[in-house]
Amino acid sequence: MRQERNNIFAGIDWLLVLLYVILVGFGWVNIYAASSTEESREIFDFSTKYGKQLIFIGLSIPVIIFILFFNSKFYEQFSSVMYIFSLVLLAGVLVFGKKINGATSWYNFGGIGLQPSEFAKAFTALALAKLMSDRQYNLKLIKNQAKAFIIIFLPAFFIALQPDMGSVLIYFAFFFVLNREGLTLAYILFGTISIILFLLTVYFGAKWVLISCLLIITLIVLYGVYKDKRFFRFNVIKIIGSYLFAIFFILGISYTYNNILGQHQKDRFDILLGKIQDNKGIGYNSYQSEKTISSGGFSGKGFLQGDRTQGNFVPEQHTDYIYSTVGEEWGFLGSSFVIIMFMFLLYRVIYLSETQTNKFARIYGYSVASIFFFHIIVNIGMVIGLLPTVGIPLPFFSYGGSSLWGFTLLLFIFIRLDAHKKYDW
Repeated sequence: MRQERNNIFAGIDWLLVLLYVILVGFGWVNIYAASSTEESREIFDFSTKYGKQLIFIGLSIPVIIFILFFNSKFYEQFSSVMYIFSLVLLAGVLVFGKKINGATSWYNFGGIGLQPSEFAKAFTALALAKLMSDRQYNLKLIKNQAKAFIIIFLPAFFIALQPDMGSVLIYFAFFFVLNREGLTLAYILFGTISIILFLLTVYFGAKWVLISCLLIITLIVLYGVYKDKRFFRFNVIKIIGSYLFAIFFILGISYTYNNILGQHQKDRFDILLGKIQDNKGIGYNSYQSEKTISSGGFSGKGFLQGDRTQGNFVPEQHTDYIYSTVGEEWGFLGSSFVIIMFMFLLYRVIYLSETQTNKFARIYGYSVASIFFFHIIVNIGMVIGLLPTVGIPLPFFSYGGSSLWGFTLLLFIFIRLDAHKKYDW
C-alpha cells in the first residue's frame, strides 16, 4: 500500500461533489420559493426559512472539510465507537429531547435543534460495514445474520420510541446491502409478501384474505400431490408451517391495524387505498400536494410564479413536501431533472462501490446508495400520492440542518473512503 497524501482533496470523486452541489443548490432555490413572500425576498434575511437554510449550507462546508480531514482508515477503526455514540444520543433524546409534532426527536441547544436520527444512519452503515468486512464473517450463518439484524434494528428501536416511524422505515434499506453481500432473497421476498398481505388485509378484511390464502396453499398442495404422490409426505412440516403462518400472520395484521396503530395512521392507509376520501382532514396535505404538482404542467409556471406555492396551499411545503414546489414551478421537466440527478448520484455511488478494493468501503457505499434510494422513493411517492404520508425528507431538498448535515455526512464519508483506493496497489 502506498502512503496516502496529506492533501485532503487528493483522489476525491469530483463528479459526486458536483452532483451534491447541484442538488443542494437547486434544493435551496425551491426552499426559497416555498418560504419567501412578496414582502420578504431578501436572500440574506436569516430570520426566514430560506435564510436559515443558507446558513445550514454554509456550515456544511466545514462539516465536509472535517470529514475529509480524517484518514479513511479512521472511519473503519472507530466505526464501532461512532455507532455506540449514536445509540447514546438516540437513547438520550428520549430523556433530554424536545417534543415537536408529537415526537421527542430533537435536542435543543440554545434555539438550535439537532435530530440524532439523521446522523445515526451513517454510523449504522459504518458499523454494518465493519462487521461484514471481517474475514471471519459469513453472512450465510444464522448467528451472523442475527448480528447484522441487531446492528440495523437497535437504532431503529430507539427511533420507534420517539416515535418517528418514518425514520424507522429507512433501516429496511439495509436489506438491499445484505442481499448484495449474499443474503438469500427469501428475506426480501418475505418482506414483499408481508407488505402485500398487509395492504390486502386492510382493504378486504382479515376473513377474506385468510380464506383466500388458505385456499391458495391448498391448491398448491393438491397440485404437488397430483405431480408426485410423495409430495405431502416429504413436505408435511412445510405445509403445516405455511398454514400456521398464514393464520397467525394475517390475524396479527388485523390485530395490529385495529388495536395498535393510531387513528391518523389508519386513516392514511385508508386514504391511500381509496377506502375513504378526506381532502379536508387527514388527506389534506396529500391532496393539495398532488394538485400543486399537476398544476405545473409540462414546463411549470416559472420561478416564484407558482400561485399554489406562493399561496401556501400545501402546509410545511418547504420540508417533506418540497417536491411539490418543484412540480408546480418547474413542471414535468424540472421534476424529471431532479429525479435524473438523483439517479446519476445513485449510479455513481454504486459504480464506485463496485470498484472498491476494500470490502468495508464497498459495503458502506451500498449502504449509502440504499439509504438515498429509500428516501427518494418514499418521499416522492408520498408527495405524488402513491404512498401514505410519512415524515421522510427528500435528500438535499427538504429544509433542515440535521437533514442536510446527515446526508452530507453519509455521502462524504463514502467520498473519503473512495479516495483512499487511489493509494492502494
